[in-house]
Amino acid sequence: MLGIPHAYLTAGLPGIGGTIKQSPEDFYVEEVPLYEPAGEGEHTYFEILKTDLSTPAALDVLARELRRDVRELGYAGLKDRKAVTRQVISISHVDPETVAALKPPQIEILWARRHRNKLRVGHLKGNRFRIRIRGVGPGAETRARSCLDVLLEKGVPNYYGPQRFGLRGDAHRIGRAFLKRDDRAAVRRILGHPSSAEQNPSIVRARELFMAGDLEQALAAFPPSYREERRLLEYLRHAGENYAGARRRLGETSRKMYFTAYQSYLFNLTLSERLRRSGGCLERLYPGDLAFLHRNGAVFRVEDADREEPRARAFEISPSGPIFGMRMPCPDGLEGEVERGILEKEGIRAADFHRLMPGLQLEGGRRPLRVSLEDLVVRQEAEDLYLELFLSKGSYATTVLREIMKNDFVPEGFYEEGEAEKHDLWRPEAGGSAARAVTGRDADLDPDDAVA
Repeated sequence: MLGIPHAYLTAGLPGIGGTIKQSPEDFYVEEVPLYEPAGEGEHTYFEILKTDLSTPAALDVLARELRRDVRELGYAGLKDRKAVTRQVISISHVDPETVAALKPPQIEILWARRHRNKLRVGHLKGNRFRIRIRGVGPGAETRARSCLDVLLEKGVPNYYGPQRFGLRGDAHRIGRAFLKRDDRAAVRRILGHPSSAEQNPSIVRARELFMAGDLEQALAAFPPSYREERRLLEYLRHAGENYAGARRRLGETSRKMYFTAYQSYLFNLTLSERLRRSGGCLERLYPGDLAFLHRNGAVFRVEDADREEPRARAFEISPSGPIFGMRMPCPDGLEGEVERGILEKEGIRAADFHRLMPGLQLEGGRRPLRVSLEDLVVRQEAEDLYLELFLSKGSYATTVLREIMKNDFVPEGFYEEGEAEKHDLWRPEAGGSAARAVTGRDADLDPDDAVA
């Protein structure tokens, strides 16, 4: 499966291999709402069942069906494309009966009810998953349970999943280039830098043609569905190398996506380094940490780590990592050192996230370094393993799957231009380094720290 360049928590345990998402029905996701519609108000909440369709694509379809601007639709979170997923959408000043009568392709309207406010991103408890892993061998359930037992005890490393970074593994690099005001590098990476991970030969060819300077043929090669790439190419054909002008033609959603991908990459780097320094003890708190309170998302500064240890072991609180932005509080101590070190290697400052593009701001915040694995069910039938689980909002089932499957394919985009050496990134084929990253001690810590 597509992966990320960071070590497993369960590096010392064998994986089961296998494949996921051979068909949309292999990956079922159901949103667990934060609240139910009140039955009154100017907004209509409705639940959709979509198949093999991303959330943005589903929103576009629904907006066209309702003859409304897509920005008027509210949603709580993004859901996978190659999957069968249930999620709630909202729209104002449309009767529930009108919504319930819609029959768009690949979407079924399950119910529609009134509510008083628009649905916002984050307005959900989490997601339930039912996942089929195909092609596993004998004993896969036993091996999977060994990994899952560790995750149940210590928590799931709360990495952002590979889908956050695109098939080429470089969406964060585009965000970083924009942050550094290098429009040329960002736009050229959007349009060029072909990768074998993109299995459509037309797209690979289009990127090759762009890198060779043939914009006309590149435009012809990009499929019609690549609307943004085609719009940028159309502009550059007439404006020459005016990359600042091309950047201004990016849609608001895309601009935000690239910046949030970079936020996610920096968080993953922090989590990976914290995992290494703590010897795999994600529940371990250090003085100066900003602890995340799981019941309500509040954070507080840890003064006495020993006093907070029982709450961490009970999974009431966890250490947090950075989502850089205007309102992100900064930690002290070990965590502060880790975060400052990563920014220094990247050649940026936390304050750079306060000034993005005109009209675009990211508030930032803190994200727990681990999440609990709940309502777990595991069973094997012949060569298939079936998983059921619940994860809190914003967490990725792929981070659970990679721990038990251990057959990541990490796109080369993560490793280009010295990235692997700069951040000591892990490669799947170098299994020994994964074990070192989780069980080794760090010279900066006291000998009694970081006990595995």
